[in-house]
Amino acid sequence: MPTSSTFSPGDVVISAVSLLVFALLDLLDFILCYFYRFLDVILEGNPVPCYCQRRGREERSDGEGREEVSETLHGRRNLFREMGFPFWKAASDGEEERGELRFPRWSDCSCISCLSWQERGQDKLHLAVMEPSSQGKMDVLALLNANLYKTGRKKECDTDSTESIVFLHGFLSSSSLWVETVFHNLSEVTKQSFRMVAVDLLGFGRSPKPTNCTYTVREHLDMIEASVVRPLELNSYHVVAHSMGCIIALAMAAKHPESVKSLTLVAPPCFDSTEEEASHTALNKLAERRVWPPLLFGSAVMSWYEHIGRTVCFIFCRNHSTWEWMMKLVTRRRALSFLFMDLSKHTHHSAWHTMHNVLCGGAKLVDKHLDAVRKAKMPVTVIHGDKDQLVPLECSYNLKSKLPHADLKVMNGRDHSSVILGREKMFTGELEQIWSSSTNCTHIPHS
Repeated sequence: MPTSSTFSPGDVVISAVSLLVFALLDLLDFILCYFYRFLDVILEGNPVPCYCQRRGREERSDGEGREEVSETLHGRRNLFREMGFPFWKAASDGEEERGELRFPRWSDCSCISCLSWQERGQDKLHLAVMEPSSQGKMDVLALLNANLYKTGRKKECDTDSTESIVFLHGFLSSSSLWVETVFHNLSEVTKQSFRMVAVDLLGFGRSPKPTNCTYTVREHLDMIEASVVRPLELNSYHVVAHSMGCIIALAMAAKHPESVKSLTLVAPPCFDSTEEEASHTALNKLAERRVWPPLLFGSAVMSWYEHIGRTVCFIFCRNHSTWEWMMKLVTRRRALSFLFMDLSKHTHHSAWHTMHNVLCGGAKLVDKHLDAVRKAKMPVTVIHGDKDQLVPLECSYNLKSKLPHADLKVMNGRDHSSVILGREKMFTGELEQIWSSSTNCTHIPHS
């Protein structure tokens, strides 16, 4: 942050406008808290209380799960809440229970596409898998459950020479990111040698979006193990992750150092902070309360305001079919970009908790996971754009300082998205070099 002596007139104006705008947003979120509470009582009977009503209750949570639950869920400041304005009666212990699995809230979309995971009766993540073949041809399979090899494909690729690559996407994204950018640009040699597995993380894309889940790093990792690692019998694999997925990838590598052969992190949100302040540091860095740049402003609104965020999801996600129809009409295209489609493939509950419990709460675990990766001498490559406004380049420099053997590649003129998009073929080539160089190498974990 600049010191007072380095503030330009533009900074002063932006700060003043930001102060006014976020004061108004504090008021709006305060009012919406009452509005949603009223509707929830009518439409849901015994609704799940919002975090405004559960302030202070995190101190009473017990130990094991608390480490990954972010303090930012309860500790977000609000001008009117701090002034002592009255709120609804505090939630009782009975109300504290999360919603029932498979039942979306009234403000969530209930279309066939959004509820397909419930109708299938499966609690596994959605995967996009590309299997290798001896002829150099590859099929992309949209797999909706973990019963992967009921089709008899296992025999075709069940050889010692076949390795798997696991792809984890970032926030408000899906496996489509990797299918559209990497899968279509692989070389023939790679197609014959590797199995590609792109994951829709819990709460996103076509994967389950349960309401009785707080979407911690542990819960995301458990679902990946139940849907990918164990069903596919992955004993040796590479991991590629973007943005938020990097935090989950580090947890995965730290837990399975003997299995992860290489780790590629694209724009990893790793901030320099003490464990006690890590969650709030991540929130203030990723979603600083400023009106400029617009991308940061949007991130701040959706991260600081539980009820405003729910309203945005109600307008956009719940009515995504209408928005998609309008976009097709305006653009005169039958198929919309996966980037637009992915923006609505979540619920407010899944996005809100993942933002706070992975991006913020997961920040408390990053140093521990980096230490495990360092001791394992695992090959790590970090790729970051120097124009990234969402996850600043300092994050990768911080990671490099704690993981000296990591290979840091700074992409000039690239931001959070264009570090991949717009250079898909080059990016895929970089990944292939990483996998090739790591295939014949081994790393030995040290205690």
